[in-house]
Amino acid sequence: MGIEGMMEENKPLAPFTTFGIGGPARWFVEAGCEKEIADATGWARERGLPLFVLGGGSNLLVADGGFDGLVLKLGNRWIASAKARDGSGQMIYGAGAGTDWDAFVERTVQDGCAGVECLAGIPGTVGGTPVQNVGAYGQEVASVISQVHAIDLRDMSIGPLSRAECRFGYRRSRFNTVDRGRFIVTRVDYRLTPGGAPTVGYPDLQRAIETELKGNAPALAEVAAVVRKVRQSKGMLLVEGDPNCRSAGSFFKNPVVDAAAVRKIAEVSGKELPTFPAGEDGVGLVKVPAAWLIENAGFSKGYALGAAGISTRHTLALINRGGATAAEILALAERISEAVEARFGIVLEREPVLLGF
Repeated sequence: MGIEGMMEENKPLAPFTTFGIGGPARWFVEAGCEKEIADATGWARERGLPLFVLGGGSNLLVADGGFDGLVLKLGNRWIASAKARDGSGQMIYGAGAGTDWDAFVERTVQDGCAGVECLAGIPGTVGGTPVQNVGAYGQEVASVISQVHAIDLRDMSIGPLSRAECRFGYRRSRFNTVDRGRFIVTRVDYRLTPGGAPTVGYPDLQRAIETELKGNAPALAEVAAVVRKVRQSKGMLLVEGDPNCRSAGSFFKNPVVDAAAVRKIAEVSGKELPTFPAGEDGVGLVKVPAAWLIENAGFSKGYALGAAGISTRHTLALINRGGATAAEILALAERISEAVEARFGIVLEREPVLLGF
C-alpha cells in the first residue's frame, strides 16, 4: 500500500495526547519506517499542507479546532544494542523514534547499563527526548546521546547529527529552537555504561531511596523503580483513571536566573528560595523551582478554573479535570504566568508544544 492509501481524514487527536484535549487532524498517517516518513512528508509538501510530527503526545496541547494539515505519527518502534567500537567498554543503544521511552529505559536498566535510570516513568517516545533534552532527577539525555538520526526537510537528506551538532541546553536543542520544524527525528543512539553506578545526587531521589532501600546501595533497576514511585506520588506517572495524569507533565520550565533575581524573590516572599545548579550552560546562574514560584504567587494544588486545574499532587502540572478545552488550559496558564511575573518579575516559559493555534 502506498502512502496515499494509508491516509486518514479528520482523525481525532485528543486520544493521542495525555491531556485528552483537542480537535481533529485534517489528515493523519502513521509511518513505520524512514521511507514511509519521507513519503508522507513529500505528500504534504506536494499539497502545500503544514506538517506536524506526533510522538507520544505527552508534551502537546492541541487546539480545540484541531489542525488543518497532516499529522505524521511515528510508528518505528525497535531497540538494538552493540558495544562501542572505540574500546571504551560502553554500549551504544539505538532506538526507533516511535519507541516508548519508559520501555527503552527499562530495557537498559535490566541490561545493567547506566545513564538514563533517573529518566524512568517519563511519558512519550524516544524521538522526543533529544528535541527538548529530556531531563529529571539529575540526568539529561544530552549527557548520553551519541547521535540523532533525522530527515532534513530542507533537502530531504537523511543522516546522523552528533551530540555537538544538536546544540543541547536546558530543556532545549536546535530541534525546538533555531531549527524548529526543519528535522524529523527517526532514530536516537545513546552511549551507556555497563555496570555503571546509578545517579542519585538529587535530594528528593536520595530521600526516597533511603526510605525504600533502608540505606542499601541501590541497583539501577531499583533506582528506576523508586523514580517511578516518586513520579506517581506527584501525579507525573501515567496511571489509568487518575485525573492528575490528564496533563502534559510540567507545564512550565524551571527558570534559570542570576543571583540578583534570587535576592529579589527572597525579599518579596520573605522566604528562603530553594535553588539548584543551572547546568554546564549556566555559569553564574541557578535554577529555581517554577512550582515554588507558582505556590508563592497564590496558587495551590487542586486550584481550578472551569474544567482546567492544577494537579492535586504537583503545582507544576496543569490538568484536564474532565471535559476541559484547550482554551481553558491556556487561560489558566496565563493567569498563573501573570501572577508570577507581577509578584517576582520572573517570566515563566511554557514547556508543552501548541498545535493548531
